[in-house]
Amino acid sequence: MSKKKNVAQRLAIIEDMTIYNAATQKQALVEALAACDELELDLSTVGEIDTAGFQLLVLVKREAARLGKQAHIVAHSPAVSEVVDFFNMAAHFGDPILVPAQEAR
Repeated sequence: MSKKKNVAQRLAIIEDMTIYNAATQKQALVEALAACDELELDLSTVGEIDTAGFQLLVLVKREAARLGKQAHIVAHSPAVSEVVDFFNMAAHFGDPILVPAQEAR
């Protein structure tokens, strides 16, 4: 008997998304994605994000696509918005102000 997966799951990351937290956060992101069809990332309390954190966002988006699932950011902190804007990826990840997450795929 297989378990029925949740349709959507919201995951709030509360720690900084830096190299120091990347391994732990990677595990949490992969597990959350495995447990649902759609992963909504709440990053509204992330105080700092570096390239390791940005790579995690790219990883979860890529893995979601590979698995036929969806993943997007539904709440950005100023730090996350700055990095996403710097890399010009708002449409890719979903920007609640510019592009509603449900439309960003």
